[in-house]
Amino acid sequence: MDHNTQQETTHKPVKRKEMSRRQFLSYTLGGATAFMAGGAILPMLRFAVDPILVKKQKGSFVKAIEESKVTNEPQQVDFKVHQVDGWYESDPKMQAWITKGEDGTIFALSPVCKHLGCTIGWSGEEAPNKYHCPCHGAQYDKNGKTLKVAPKSLDEYQVKTENGWVYLGPLVPNSRV
Repeated sequence: MDHNTQQETTHKPVKRKEMSRRQFLSYTLGGATAFMAGGAILPMLRFAVDPILVKKQKGSFVKAIEESKVTNEPQQVDFKVHQVDGWYESDPKMQAWITKGEDGTIFALSPVCKHLGCTIGWSGEEAPNKYHCPCHGAQYDKNGKTLKVAPKSLDEYQVKTENGWVYLGPLVPNSRV
């Protein structure tokens, strides 16, 4: 290479690679579309994943009745549970049949029949000294064991006693039968 060609190649102006208008519009519209799609998709993803990320709360206990008032005969006790469902908060009235077992431990049964979900009662004309469902005649013994019609025993509330009060927790399958 001679001196002149070497000088021409070394001192050539650098060619800049410029963006065309079409490329600029494509990049701009693509970026704006991706931004808007992300704005619509991210809340949906958050909605779908959020329940998985939220820690499960252990069942809270609610004060139901004084421990001294619990007898060997089942008695119906009304109590309220604070619920939060999304943005809706409520305090529904709940019921339980609370009694002392033969061993002296306090237990509470759900008043919901396992046959069709009707509310049961204790010791009526139809079933003395038994729980009885007025809808279809299901019967349960004092521990909640099914005697007639219903496929399962009554559910049981978790129970704890503290400072002379009986507290009821979430429903669990009956452990007494």
